[in-house]
Amino acid sequence: MEEEPVAPDTATRRSKRTRAEVRQADFTRTDRIEDELEDEREESSDEFQQPRPKAKRNRPNEGASTSAAASRKADISLIDVIKGDGKEIPEVVKRWVEHYERNQKSAMAELLTMLFEACGAKHSILEENIEETDVDDVVVALVNMAKRGEIEDYQSSKRGFKNFKENLVYFWDNLVSECQNGPLFDQSLFDRCLDYIIALSCTPPRSYRQIASLMGLQFVTSFVNVAKILGPQRETTQRQLDAEKKKNIEGPRVESLTKRLSMTHEKITTLEEMMRKIFTGLFVHRYRDIDPDIRMSCIESLGVWSSGVRKISVLALQNLYEVDANVPSLNLFTQRFYRRMLELADDIDISVSVCAIGLVKQLLRHELVPDEELGSFYDLLIDDPPEVRRAIGALVHDHLIAQKFNNSQSHSTGSDSDSPEVHINRMLKILKEFSADPILSSYVIDDIWDYMGAMKDWKCIIRMLLADNPSAELDDVDATNMIRLFFSSVRKAVGERIVPATDNRNPHHTKAQKEMFENSKRDITVAMMKTYPQLLRKFMPDKDKVAPLVGIIPHMNLELYSLKRQEQNFRAVLKLIREAFFKHGEKDNLRACVKAIKFCSSESQGELQDFAQNQIKDLEDDLVAKLKSAMKDNGGDEYSLLVNLKRLHELQLLHKVPLDSLYQDLVHILKSFRNIDDEVVSFLFLNMFVHISWCLHSILSSETVSETSLSSLLGKRDALLEELDYFLRNSFQLHSESRSKTQLAYWVCGILADTWCLFKRAKFSMTKLEILGYTPDVTVIEKYWRMCEQLLDVSDTVMFALAKLVATDTVAKEHLAPEVISHLGKYGASVTEIVKHLITLLKKKGDISNILLEALKRAYQRYLAAISSGDDETSSKQFQECKTLAARLSGPYVGAARNKYKAEILNVVREGISFAFSEAPKQLLFLDGAMLPFVSKLPPPDILDIMKGVERRTENVKTDEDPSGWRAYYTFLDTLREKYLKNEAAKVADGKEGTTVRRRGRPRKQQTLQGKRLFDDQSSSEDEDPISGSDQDVDAEDKEEEDELLIHSLRASSKLRSLRVSKSQTRTVDSSLAAEDLATPKTSGTYCFMPLPLED
Repeated sequence: MEEEPVAPDTATRRSKRTRAEVRQADFTRTDRIEDELEDEREESSDEFQQPRPKAKRNRPNEGASTSAAASRKADISLIDVIKGDGKEIPEVVKRWVEHYERNQKSAMAELLTMLFEACGAKHSILEENIEETDVDDVVVALVNMAKRGEIEDYQSSKRGFKNFKENLVYFWDNLVSECQNGPLFDQSLFDRCLDYIIALSCTPPRSYRQIASLMGLQFVTSFVNVAKILGPQRETTQRQLDAEKKKNIEGPRVESLTKRLSMTHEKITTLEEMMRKIFTGLFVHRYRDIDPDIRMSCIESLGVWSSGVRKISVLALQNLYEVDANVPSLNLFTQRFYRRMLELADDIDISVSVCAIGLVKQLLRHELVPDEELGSFYDLLIDDPPEVRRAIGALVHDHLIAQKFNNSQSHSTGSDSDSPEVHINRMLKILKEFSADPILSSYVIDDIWDYMGAMKDWKCIIRMLLADNPSAELDDVDATNMIRLFFSSVRKAVGERIVPATDNRNPHHTKAQKEMFENSKRDITVAMMKTYPQLLRKFMPDKDKVAPLVGIIPHMNLELYSLKRQEQNFRAVLKLIREAFFKHGEKDNLRACVKAIKFCSSESQGELQDFAQNQIKDLEDDLVAKLKSAMKDNGGDEYSLLVNLKRLHELQLLHKVPLDSLYQDLVHILKSFRNIDDEVVSFLFLNMFVHISWCLHSILSSETVSETSLSSLLGKRDALLEELDYFLRNSFQLHSESRSKTQLAYWVCGILADTWCLFKRAKFSMTKLEILGYTPDVTVIEKYWRMCEQLLDVSDTVMFALAKLVATDTVAKEHLAPEVISHLGKYGASVTEIVKHLITLLKKKGDISNILLEALKRAYQRYLAAISSGDDETSSKQFQECKTLAARLSGPYVGAARNKYKAEILNVVREGISFAFSEAPKQLLFLDGAMLPFVSKLPPPDILDIMKGVERRTENVKTDEDPSGWRAYYTFLDTLREKYLKNEAAKVADGKEGTTVRRRGRPRKQQTLQGKRLFDDQSSSEDEDPISGSDQDVDAEDKEEEDELLIHSLRASSKLRSLRVSKSQTRTVDSSLAAEDLATPKTSGTYCFMPLPLED
């Protein structure tokens, strides 16, 4: 009986599997060659040399170093452990619990300090004040720190914030688990932590609410896990106590059980009280928070808490349906709820899904579910979680292939219905539904493979493929699917993955598994040794069958050909593979043939290895001869030339081909026939580049380098760059709607980038090979950028090539970086992510303020170009893109990053203002479009200095001569003033002690559940309104009322009135417009300088 899939105890269902886009590989697929080149460089560089480990001689010193390392680990703070990779969390939690058992106050102070630091506040509680400290006072102090901007924002890096959140919840989960036999129930440690968490979850700063909500929800999840352990313990103890009481014997046994039952019940009651405390104080308010992330985390946690109930219910139903006598009485229940049982197979919790699939198997066994209801159910075969796919695979095997649930066949013994041929035919019917997509077929095979023994019956599969009179039910599609099944099953048998893994880690195999894989290789080789030539001869004409059939060779044990004296069959296989190489021109077939021949030349033994190596040489000679023959026709036979160039390219990717005599012919074709097909030109360039890569690899790997080889390589490289430069100079030939033109331009961009990186001058400087260094001219880089810019909306790989040139310092970052960054967010998510990573890398290298400013200038110049062309629609779009770019570039400067990168922000603003006034008033709109987001990141004193500096620039300028042109100047100035006044108004309000501030927002509704309120003067983000209204409406109303409050504060402050524009200033704008400007708070584009009271 096949092994049933086991439901994991604790697992959370991932989102639905999305078919991942197949990202195009690097332009030339020379990863291995470039890796080897890098290895050569690293080996010759002292900087990257790994020191040889020293012998362990002194044991005492070794112990001392270990002790010192342990001491250093103990000195690491809790928050640093959480910010790290998370591996040390379990050990740190154990040490902390030991510390708590020795000194409760000291450990409590350390834990609460970590709690505050996790929220971003550098605040600590002294050990001696742990009992007297009031929660409200601490939380108010933390909120004041947030108002002053003295907190760290962990969300500035999304990836870092994700790791931080995962480590934080992992820490608390470990702490609850470690404390479940002691401190968890002392009504001191966790009660105090919950008080702070609930209070922080009700504060206005969004970062506090996010982290506090995250911790509080994780507490409930951890408490539920502990309660799941205590619940069965209580039931077991109760049963034991009842059994003892029935004996009517009072004694120590009854007393011990009674005490244990009472203690377990008290623990469960304590957990329930803490969970109720979090639910009423945190969850009922945060599930309707203004922040969508907080709302989402609340609902997700609710689903996790209830998943245990669903799983228990499904398991209980399984137990009922396992008893045949119960089925008749469950008919009405089944008819009413079987659809809900099917839906549970797609539950958000993986363990519930696996259990639900087992329940459906029970229903199918009793024939309680019609087959037509299972159509969507089988879609889970290509779902993302492997546990669900395996469970569905077991069901499909039992129901459709083995047909265990069919009573008419399950009782017939010895019939042909259980033969491997029948099972394979049924599997082929399933694969026929996915025949159009081999990837989906691989998923189906992977799901069912563990349960279907016929897939491992190699002789049966080969016999069915070689049958002279195939079954009438099998057609050509079935034969193709059977060969795919054969190939996938072989790969599974030797331990390879046939579907992508979720963790991308190399699998670890035990010794027993490795032995099993070797036995499988042996069985496959023995089964195919005599029949492999027959299979190749039969299916060689079909291009769809060649690649998977030839691809089996690398999974065979070639040594057996010599041991079994099957040398003749081995030679026949190699000859047939060589014949297939010249018979087909598709990439998959060519790649499979080259890989198979290379494997045979390296893994076979003795004379067979010599024969395989001679086959490669013969193949090289035949291919070069065919290429020369095709080129003799002066480029006339383009099809023959193209196919053989493809063959040469695939061969060169795995094997160095001597092309010294042919290289000049390739260059001659490019020079002489400028109108040749674009695809032919692409493969000419590809083959030239790969050949140059192999030549460079030979030079770097050899101990002595001759002048002849250096000059030959330089000549080949210069010839390639010259031909590529021709297409840069005549790039108009590549700008066409034709797909082939676009593909050629794509390859030109990619090969140029790879060539420049391969011969980067910095690689060879200060070495004997310095002559090989190369740096492109500025004019060439400009032409290169113009070509790439036309392709950014075609492929993200072009942006990757540009970013690689900048990141590796192959070209000066001042040349390409501004252009690349100026297209941030313009060409889709993948291009945007590449640019973001580039910006992050450049920041690590130093100040990038000049690059950011140049990027903003490029975006603004595109707007000016659209204005000059008279296209209003395009100009409006370009200006909005400039504003969006400024918002994206200034976005990371939040929280602690504002102070860290203050000099960069100031440099961008000051130089940007100078640029705007360099051609005033023509470029003044640059202030509004690009500078405002950066100015908003500065503190009020710097804003005031900038405002005064801008005003001084117009002291002797008559702005009234062109009011419309200078309008952008006054708008920018008013916005700066408003930004400054708003901060000053906040300081004035903070300085008035005891002043009652009017609560912002709409009046709250009366609620039956009242949480603890520390901030009655502010909205605490939960605004007891239902979520049925949109967030935008609430934001708009809150903003209007806040604007009104700000206007009142402006009128009341003499300090603020003194900052208004002087009457002597030469401003002659329309009086009605001026009045409107003074009465209306300024906003620019999407930037609201009146943030909601609940935002950071």
